[in-house]
Amino acid sequence: MPYVKVEIAKGIATVDQKRAVIKRMTEVLVEELGRNPEYVFVVIDEVDTDNWGRKGVTLTDLWQQAKTDTP
Repeated sequence: MPYVKVEIAKGIATVDQKRAVIKRMTEVLVEELGRNPEYVFVVIDEVDTDNWGRKGVTLTDLWQQAKTDTP
């Protein structure tokens, strides 16, 4: 029973994009491991950008800085 957990920043993927990720992750496990898709579970967790950091700064702040730095 494969279980795949994908964590992404909240708001960066559309519903269609998430559907595509679930479909393709399932296909990989079916093709490469010979698993029955009935028992392949893919979970996408969307993490609030205030709860995700990079370079010591939250993504919310990094993205805000990027917007103000862009002419």
